Amino acid sequence: MAACLPLICLLVSVTAIAADFSPERYWNTALPNTPIPNSLRHLFTPDFTDEKSTNVQVGKGGVNVNAGKGKPGGGTAVNVGKGGVHVDTGKGKGTHVSVSGGKGPGGGVGVHTGKPGKRTDVGVGKGGVIVHTRHKGKPVYVGVKPGPNPFVYNYAASKTQLHDDPKAALFFLEKDMVPGKEMNLRFSAEDGYDGKTSFLPRGEAETMPFESEKFSEILKTFSVKPGSGEAEMMKKTIEECEAKRVGGEEKYCATSLESMVDFSVSKLGKDHVRAVSTEVAQKNAPMQRYIIAAAGVKKLSDDKSVVCHKQKYPFAVFYCHKAMMTSVYAVPLEGENGLRAKAVAVCHKNTSAWNPNHLAFKVLKVKPGTVPVCHFLPETHVVWFSY
Repeated sequence: MAACLPLICLLVSVTAIAADFSPERYWNTALPNTPIPNSLRHLFTPDFTDEKSTNVQVGKGGVNVNAGKGKPGGGTAVNVGKGGVHVDTGKGKGTHVSVSGGKGPGGGVGVHTGKPGKRTDVGVGKGGVIVHTRHKGKPVYVGVKPGPNPFVYNYAASKTQLHDDPKAALFFLEKDMVPGKEMNLRFSAEDGYDGKTSFLPRGEAETMPFESEKFSEILKTFSVKPGSGEAEMMKKTIEECEAKRVGGEEKYCATSLESMVDFSVSKLGKDHVRAVSTEVAQKNAPMQRYIIAAAGVKKLSDDKSVVCHKQKYPFAVFYCHKAMMTSVYAVPLEGENGLRAKAVAVCHKNTSAWNPNHLAFKVLKVKPGTVPVCHFLPETHVVWFSY
């Protein structure tokens, strides 16, 4: 048998082995002994995606992707020939296929028939082929004023952030993490949209521009008006991802679940790794007084960790950074109205490289590098650690 072209081999072999690799299955294959935090599980199926009846078949004619409409010939055919790869959506028009090494660990092939939210996507990556048939539309922007991200440590706090940003209350000193300690907290994290933003399949996410130099193209892709509040919010997210790293930390913006898994595993290994998030019994719980429960605080890790903070963007993007000299804690909390929370806290033992005007120092009235600085994680954020 004649040797196949690399792209043909990739499409056929990966499709045959794992044609239905959903984000959940990718996770379970890469991390079979690591439970999936609810904060990430909730992002698997987009509000505007329907994956219930899509299937992928491999035959002599190539790879056929059926969107599940129940009609012969109603699927999307991906045919590989001497001329390359051609995708026929059944309307006589070809569809662009892009091959990329990606911006992070892994890479893949992305096949798409239109703009995000209005297309059928076929993504071929390290995990297999992922097919998404989208409903029209995207999450509706409801307005969040861009401001310094308190989880990017080289930024100074704005003049009003100390009083206006509810995340300011998430910072505390390690010595205060004891049973009976009272704190005013709010764990829900606004991302600027009405309804959750969700993960894109890696094959699609890696074919989309995500850099300041192509910002005009990004706005057109998502039909966002230049100069609007949403545009400024998106620009801020990209700038944070491109900003220089702090001290010895390693940073990476994950635009898909698969790339987040790969980055975290590359830093921590996969045999003994956990991922945890804050869990609150009530959705969108308001700011209220909590007390650290008598059951007490449990230290989960006392070395290195990877913390991934969900960003404000039309689809799920996480700002992940690995830092040494960090501790991870599980902190049981009881609210004044009886609400219970299983909070996750991260304590940074060395803050000497942080911006001296960072929000944490304003809140706690301490100087960089003097004492460990801790913060609770909002519900949509996740921390990875070895055990």
